[in-house]
Amino acid sequence: MKYYPDAHELLTYPEVNHAVEEVFAEHGRGNVQMPPKIYITFNRGDLRTMPAYIPGINLAGVKIVNVHPENPSHGLPTIMATTLLIDPETGVPTAIINATALTDMRTGASGAVAAKYLAQKKPLTIGFVGSGRQAHAQLNAIAANCVIERVLVWSRRREHAEAFAAAYPGYGAVALKTIQEVCDCDLLVTTTPSREPLIRSEWIFDGTHINAIGADALGKQELDTALLLRAEVFVDDYEQAVHSGEVNVPIRSGIYSAERIAGTLGEVVIGKKHRSSPDAITIFDSTGLAIQDLAIARLVIEKGEGMELSFL
Repeated sequence: MKYYPDAHELLTYPEVNHAVEEVFAEHGRGNVQMPPKIYITFNRGDLRTMPAYIPGINLAGVKIVNVHPENPSHGLPTIMATTLLIDPETGVPTAIINATALTDMRTGASGAVAAKYLAQKKPLTIGFVGSGRQAHAQLNAIAANCVIERVLVWSRRREHAEAFAAAYPGYGAVALKTIQEVCDCDLLVTTTPSREPLIRSEWIFDGTHINAIGADALGKQELDTALLLRAEVFVDDYEQAVHSGEVNVPIRSGIYSAERIAGTLGEVVIGKKHRSSPDAITIFDSTGLAIQDLAIARLVIEKGEGMELSFL
């Protein structure tokens, strides 16, 4: 068995985007085994286990990931993760991968795939609500798939938004005072842990695409329910989204129905589903899939030597 402590240093966004797009296509074809995430809730965060098997690439494993929103105040990442791969033929563990930074990359890649297929207007003006690690990952991943004309950003702390904007002078990035101003864009990316809607329907123009990344657990919600009712919502996985995606709160409240979901991103990738018109508002509801972690783990073991560990 091999250990990969610095796996993210081996990879680039173009190859990660491509690998993630491929497994979304396999998901759209129904060629994966992937039960929903299992959650254990703590006082200040949660622990999630994410198993999957992709027969087409003969890869199986599980990611263990925690989400602790208060961690940055202690100098720790909000999200930390480890991926364990096993041999599907024997069950023997083959690799342990430090997946903390990889989780940022693979989530960014899902947003890039969604932008490639669902963002109507290009080149893109992108608005960011939230300026943390995942906002950076989304921007870097999307830049590998699409031409970016301008970047707008809002954060609860003005200095964080300004630091984000300063990191991307090539995109004319600017920190704005209100969320409403940031919504004047072609692609809106939300990456907050909010449990109260931040984005109002009346702020969103026809034709806008939204990557709703932050709502990935029960009770989280970033978008006004009226916006979901107005838009075409594409999820990464039906069961996970209903449980813990952007649609979870509106469904539990009886305002939104799972039957309204327009399709999965995998179905969009394989051409089975698509936006209905240029003026439609589209939303990608991302919860994060174990198959994404397997896709990126495969890249790591193909490119890196790793450290030998004794298991048997």
